[in-house]
Amino acid sequence: MAGARRAKVHVTDWGDILRQQEHRPYALPAAPFAITMSWHDLLFIHFEVEVSALRAAVPSGLELDLWQGKAWVGVVPFYMSQVGPPALNQLPWTSHFEELNVRTYVTQGGRDGVFFFSLDAANWLAVLTARARFHLQYFWARMQLEHDGSAIRYRSRRRLGPPARFEANYAPSGAPYRSEPGSLEHWLTERYCLYTTDGAGRVYRGDIHHLPWPLQAAEADITINEMGRPHGLSLDAERPLLHFARRLDVLAWPLAPAERRSE
Repeated sequence: MAGARRAKVHVTDWGDILRQQEHRPYALPAAPFAITMSWHDLLFIHFEVEVSALRAAVPSGLELDLWQGKAWVGVVPFYMSQVGPPALNQLPWTSHFEELNVRTYVTQGGRDGVFFFSLDAANWLAVLTARARFHLQYFWARMQLEHDGSAIRYRSRRRLGPPARFEANYAPSGAPYRSEPGSLEHWLTERYCLYTTDGAGRVYRGDIHHLPWPLQAAEADITINEMGRPHGLSLDAERPLLHFARRLDVLAWPLAPAERRSE
């Protein structure tokens, strides 16, 4: 798409990222990672929502993870590069594309993670692959990311599935920093697995690994946000919680059945 960050993307030393694990809340899987990806120009837009509304929208097999009794949902626009197995993560048209996630926070077996209500992507092949292999609610969308200096203009309109549009202009407004353990921003961002369910209600976990988030304060003008509407969620707060990250390199493992906490 016009203006997307497709040039000057350096090839990551994934081994170096694997060697840095002291910040993780639990050990890495024993199996090798399967997929790499780099996330660019990412904006976390977090909204506090009613717990009852969130409980109605999240599959019953997943336990909500609340912050001091409060529920949060994030809308996250960004751009991805180096997507795919390590030997195939530089292919044109399949390894670089825009993505827009709607996520919340759940826990299973003592491991806090992320549940995705939806994931819109500008690459139809990625949509089909993720739906088939990862039980994720991916949707094909027409998307555009443009740069104006350090600021980003982001537009998304879903092509297939429940209608949903998003438009925003955003930019970092402070220097990069690492969130403090025990803070809300750390709780929202430093998560190292996702959860999903299949058609039979079985719960699966997908582990990920990355270095601590290089967060920045952010400002945003959100002109259209319909991303919560298909899920019965009101995401229209005048002042959502905003954080920016210029880049994060990520490793991902295949899905596996999620264990439950033993009683």
